[in-house]
Amino acid sequence: MATFESMDRRMPKIEACLKANGLESLDACNEMLLAKGIDCDKIVRGVQPICFDNAVWAYTLGTAIAVKRGLTDAAACASAIGEGLEAFTIPGSVAEQRNVGLGHGNLGARLLSEDTTCFAFLAGHESFAAAEGAIGIARTANKVRKTPLRVILNGLGKDAAYIISRINGFTYVQTEYDIPTQTLTVVKEIPFSKGERAAVRCYGANDVMEGVAIMKKEDVQCSITGNSTNPVRFQHLVAGTYKKWANENGKPYFSVASGGGTGRTLHPDNVAAGPASYGLTDSLGRVHGDAQFAGSSSVPAHVEMMGLIGMGNNPMVGATVACAVAAAQANA
Repeated sequence: MATFESMDRRMPKIEACLKANGLESLDACNEMLLAKGIDCDKIVRGVQPICFDNAVWAYTLGTAIAVKRGLTDAAACASAIGEGLEAFTIPGSVAEQRNVGLGHGNLGARLLSEDTTCFAFLAGHESFAAAEGAIGIARTANKVRKTPLRVILNGLGKDAAYIISRINGFTYVQTEYDIPTQTLTVVKEIPFSKGERAAVRCYGANDVMEGVAIMKKEDVQCSITGNSTNPVRFQHLVAGTYKKWANENGKPYFSVASGGGTGRTLHPDNVAAGPASYGLTDSLGRVHGDAQFAGSSSVPAHVEMMGLIGMGNNPMVGATVACAVAAAQANA
């Protein structure tokens, strides 16, 4: 039987969503998906093992919507999953006011679209949350894409990038940036595995200028920022600077700010400000973001506090893509 965090505040919207889509209950959704060979619990916890139960049930609802509609296009499935995530947002919360559930679905749809060729996790340092999201995407997205999606991690610090690459089996790309000539040089590449994980390229930058140069080199069309470590030293600055360059040079670039809301603002208003929060990192996200999520890129409890579900924003990207691909394949 479905039980999860803040269930009493979430159920009215969930029940309305179930009814609108001709679904009986969350338990019935789960049974339908299992009969189709889709185990949302395994998929979601496989991306971020420390996620809350409500994350599993939110993806169960979203994936059931996609399957019930008979959708065979993975991008369309991702958008449908966003409707399920949105139904889990708590009324009056930061997440509801920003339509973060729908935003995650739309981001997943972008990554499954052939128009997006490179996606970047912009981290303050190379983080495990970014790695979890990258693994989730690398494992599943290319099963339904004609052209493989390139996934990179771009963070502050070469040692951190090397460690994350080695632990997760990514390919570490060591670069040097010459400031006077604005030239980025690849010194060496070290793949720490073979297959899907090695396809994820992990960069460590010494500063914002090198971070922007990495974005240009990889021709990034879409990125998501982390919002915990070094948000005012790296990731928001890289996204904003790269966005300006992309606009000036006719390059498509969709920037997602993963954090914001109370608790990550570096400003006195982070206490009880709720949806009205305009703290420093929250404001930086609003400046460059085409979409802004709510809560930590990594910490489930903080995203839960924002009124969405207990799962980090970066891992959620991987979970959305993975569930969308599973739904599309089940309906094929």
